[in-house]
Amino acid sequence: MDWAEQAEAATARYRDGEARVGELDDVDQRQRQLTRMGNAAWATGLCLLMAGRQDEAAGWLRRAAARYRESWQEAPPDSWGRPIGALKALLVAGEDATGPARWPLAAGAAAAASPIGRYAAALALLVLGRDAEAVEVTATLRDLDGFPRDVAAALSGLAVGDVAAYGAAVADVLRSFETREEFLEDVAVADTVLALQRLAAARGLAAELPASERLPSAVAR
Repeated sequence: MDWAEQAEAATARYRDGEARVGELDDVDQRQRQLTRMGNAAWATGLCLLMAGRQDEAAGWLRRAAARYRESWQEAPPDSWGRPIGALKALLVAGEDATGPARWPLAAGAAAAASPIGRYAAALALLVLGRDAEAVEVTATLRDLDGFPRDVAAALSGLAVGDVAAYGAAVADVLRSFETREEFLEDVAVADTVLALQRLAAARGLAAELPASERLPSAVAR
């Protein structure tokens, strides 16, 4: 994989969207364009991270979070992917994600009917250190059809501070990334693992992970 080349392609998509978004008067078209820009910035950041260009990667991931924030303000109800994208972008970048953590909670994500809404709530609560509340939310995801059980188990392990449970679950999440064929923006990186490991490190629970082509060499061990 030529990560630098893929980063350039994603940057070009972002710049194209940047040139177009100011011309859009329709609110729905604008929020969709902002989301596409967020996705392109996210892809650029991940590719640069894989290429070992961490400072540049962090800048693009911050940009991704900003575009997701703009799109969230204009998005239809229950567009939970936007705050999730912002949270994960800032976590992977090693930045403060407490701001985006408040968006889904204020919108009622913890009681959302959809699993993706409750996923947003679980991430947000963990970012804010409200682990006791996160325990309750993650419990609703554990055996829910349509939501990855390994991710639910990793979130639960973080919420209760169980290093063994978390380690086993995040290893399963990594394996799932190694076998999947479809990725957002075609960027084959285990972004969920990177975000989970940031949350785990803040709790002294970070797992030892094997080398993987889905992780930056500085992370995989």
